[in-house]
Amino acid sequence: MDFRSDTVTRPTAEMRQAMLNATVGDDVYGEDPTVNALEEKAAAMLGFESALYGISGTQTNLLGLLAHCERGHEVIVGQLAHTYRWEAGGMAVLGSIQPQPLDQHADGTMDLAAIEAAIKPDDAHYAITRLIALENTWGGKVLPGDYAASVKALANAHGLATHLDGARLFNAAVYEAGTSDTPVNAARKICRSFDSVSVCLSKGLGAPVGSLLLGSKPLIAKARRMRKMLGGGMRQAGVIAASGIHALDHHVERLKDDHANAALLARGLTEVSRGQLNIDTPQTNILWAEVPSAMFVPFNAHLKSCGVLVSSAYGKQRWVTHLDISRNDVERAVEITSDFFEKQT
Repeated sequence: MDFRSDTVTRPTAEMRQAMLNATVGDDVYGEDPTVNALEEKAAAMLGFESALYGISGTQTNLLGLLAHCERGHEVIVGQLAHTYRWEAGGMAVLGSIQPQPLDQHADGTMDLAAIEAAIKPDDAHYAITRLIALENTWGGKVLPGDYAASVKALANAHGLATHLDGARLFNAAVYEAGTSDTPVNAARKICRSFDSVSVCLSKGLGAPVGSLLLGSKPLIAKARRMRKMLGGGMRQAGVIAASGIHALDHHVERLKDDHANAALLARGLTEVSRGQLNIDTPQTNILWAEVPSAMFVPFNAHLKSCGVLVSSAYGKQRWVTHLDISRNDVERAVEITSDFFEKQT
């Protein structure tokens, strides 16, 4: 039972069949019909002119930053944002782009006043502020509905662009949609506040590989050139692109099951630990558990010995539900946790 991340999902039998049946061509020549179909499908679905298929979210985020910025430009970004902290410094190393990190609140937002104060004046002493980058979901939390629109208005007022690391965009969309909208409509609404969006296919959507960058035709044309420069030009990539089409067609609506399993898991862990695990109610498929320091190592060891894998970050456990975690898996993980805490009394 692997709760470490939704990146560990394996393609379903139906997805494997779609990959087997994919029609392919040379994508560098623009001749892979399945890649083309994936890009066109995603752009239409999310309300953009164009899309580019990349190998990973790290790549499509970087391509978005490189397409927006030139050497000596600056990106305003969260201090703990994936594009700044977890992507090997790519914007600086490969793009000569200066990140301007700002403190974030627990929901992933940055103060609008702090963003505005960080925008550099037109002065030769400074890098040229070009882009504001946000992330949604943020540790499993969904950005407040009107926040991105406020950031976009601020960006427009200063002639800046906006980029979204939407690795789990569709998780956010399922949460926003609730029972009154569809996830695709909700996703389109989220995307309206951004000039470019990166979306992972290999997390909750369950594809084995791949991410998409979406934006205007000129932006995507520039990103495509950058992808080639970075060695990301692919040949008969329709074999893997077919998994992305299948994911968009069949795995978006089902994300609500992952969210329900995460909520069930949070309640169960809290109950059987008698409150010793401090867990906020998850909004999507990620929950964070504060474990008493004396129990942290032995609890992790107990879980692992019983076949339950979790990850740790920022001094907390991170549990992630996904396509390969069933309700039965959740219930079994709760039982295993109960066994541990029974022995602590």
